Amino acid sequence: MDFLLPLAAHDVSTGTTVFFGGLLVALIACLALEEKLHAKKSVIVGCFTIGGLLLAAIFGIYPREASVQFGEHILPLPVYIPPVNWEVVAIILGSSLFVDLTSRSGLFTWIAIKLTKASRGEPQKLLIYYGLMTVVFSAVLNNVTAMIIVGSLTAVSLDKLGRRDKLLGFLLIEALLTNIGGLLTLISSVPNIIVGNAAGISFIDFFLTAAPYVVVATALTLWLGARLFGIHKLATEEDRAQAAKLVSGFDENDGIESRGFFWFGTVMTLCFIGVIATTSILPYVQDLGMGYVALGFATIMLLRFRATAGRFYEAIDWDLIGFFIGLFLFISVIEEAQVLAAIGVGLKHLVGLGPVAGTAAVLIGAALFSSVTDNIPLAAMLANILKGMGTAGDSSLWWAVVFGANLGGNLTPIGSASTLVAVTIMHKEGLAMGFGTFVRTAAIYAVLQILLATGYVLMFV
Repeated sequence: MDFLLPLAAHDVSTGTTVFFGGLLVALIACLALEEKLHAKKSVIVGCFTIGGLLLAAIFGIYPREASVQFGEHILPLPVYIPPVNWEVVAIILGSSLFVDLTSRSGLFTWIAIKLTKASRGEPQKLLIYYGLMTVVFSAVLNNVTAMIIVGSLTAVSLDKLGRRDKLLGFLLIEALLTNIGGLLTLISSVPNIIVGNAAGISFIDFFLTAAPYVVVATALTLWLGARLFGIHKLATEEDRAQAAKLVSGFDENDGIESRGFFWFGTVMTLCFIGVIATTSILPYVQDLGMGYVALGFATIMLLRFRATAGRFYEAIDWDLIGFFIGLFLFISVIEEAQVLAAIGVGLKHLVGLGPVAGTAAVLIGAALFSSVTDNIPLAAMLANILKGMGTAGDSSLWWAVVFGANLGGNLTPIGSASTLVAVTIMHKEGLAMGFGTFVRTAAIYAVLQILLATGYVLMFV
């Protein structure tokens, strides 16, 4: 894999690395003060990206040209095009459009009311249903798509129950569970694929090793979330009877305007889930990726509204997409400035602390750094380091990187794409959740998940 190629060596001074490391700290601080600055995330990261690219060019640490080979031709590109992970951008764009369009068929309202009826109006039971759905979807699809679908269903269910005051808690817990579900299989996240291939971990071995932790961490997160957000069982028999009577009056068919479009949306959703889940093994499709699949299904659904497609483009969250594009570019700048390499060197020294202290330090260190940088290059760098050290495939150090890179996404809203998508959904629903508020609220969950992972890796892996 390209991710496992040796890291390119750059002649970068220590002062330059420290300077760009300071820019990273400044970006994080500005995002934490987003509400006080009265600026959107895309604007904040855009300013840092524009300035960072210019400074990198002045310092002479950024490539002067870029190109891509297409057949026998080499096509020149602006240097700020290749660093962007267009797959993630395409998944967000395509999945958002697909979910928005499919929701017009009444399918998601139908599913939400069915789940609400199954819970008999019990908020805690509904939280468990949606939590388990989030973990499964994150494992077989990807955490961004899982968050978009489950977040949309949750808002419908709680509106129907008149429990909108619990929506913030539901969405935050689901966001945290996307990164836990991302640990379940070898193909659930890119860091899993990188580390799994470098260590020679098979799909079955990966699942059997990660599954016990995922089960316990999911239960812990749901239990703690229910307590901290006051999502309890209904107290009295009278309350339960009233809730059951309320949900029995819900009609899942109310939102269905066209039975034909409903079934079309159902079939397309099942196909979308199936194709996304098997993209890595489907002939031809595996070469095009999940982003192509998401955009392809969105385009098919647009055919239903081909004469009025423009109104759906207006609903796309361009702030979120702009933020990701800017963040990928800024991370590429600090990577060229050897900031990530410096982080990797620091973690390499932690490995030398011994099998117990070293493993724990690598896991916690990887989690901390992946909470503020892209976990893909971080995982690739650590995989290179461990492979260069001749680390055995059954070493717990590989799992320290896997757990750290995935769970670090729960520490901050920029730690993973799914947590950022969750915050965006919160804002759309009129719920206040800034950078600092997210960190303060999610900290107890993330710390417990990381400590549990550390103990699990040390004792059972």
